[in-house]
Amino acid sequence: MTRRDDIVLDDTVVNRLERNLGVLLHAEHTDTLTLEGRFEISRISEALPDRPGAAPRAILMTGMPGAGKTTLARALEQAGLVRLCPDEEMFRRYGHYGQDFPRGQFRIREAPVLKDIALELQEHLAAGRDVVVDHGFWTPEERAQWAATVTEAGGVPILIYLPVPHEVRWERIRERNAKSLVDANSIEFSEEDLLRFAGRFHPPTADEPHIVYDGQPSSVLNYEFDG
Repeated sequence: MTRRDDIVLDDTVVNRLERNLGVLLHAEHTDTLTLEGRFEISRISEALPDRPGAAPRAILMTGMPGAGKTTLARALEQAGLVRLCPDEEMFRRYGHYGQDFPRGQFRIREAPVLKDIALELQEHLAAGRDVVVDHGFWTPEERAQWAATVTEAGGVPILIYLPVPHEVRWERIRERNAKSLVDANSIEFSEEDLLRFAGRFHPPTADEPHIVYDGQPSSVLNYEFDG
């Protein structure tokens, strides 16, 4: 029998956990590990005696406006992750997009916000906290840069792709446009804007390890996040 933090683990249980961990680590090595598998590695590593805690996770999302990123990020936040949202920080610093500052200045003003969010992300990961970044990450280069930021801080980047048809996204945007003056996550767009954005968005390919989100938070929130 093994004791860890006042929890007694039967040797049979330990052996089973170690076998499961070996299978999961092999899957990780061969790039076939699922998102659920990553979470299971964390849980097993924390349960087994004399093993260091698993690396903290950073959930990075890729998807266009209206894909449901903030809905998912808030569900993860409720489960215990730290949520970092560049749009909310933009709203706090600069106000309403298109009224308090010109639309053409968005990228210029966003650059220092993203830099500060990246630093905050690394601080949370260094402290062992799981984090979700509530942002779109439209290009492979941007996603690779943020994945490197996560890795440098000792975290594990997990990319989730939210593919949603234009019609669904536009209906969501139409509904939230009415809240754009008071809700940092409801930046106002026209349908023409959304169609133009589609030409600049690059979904992840097979060369980028990622999870295709099925629209159900339970597919990600299958395990408790203990931090």
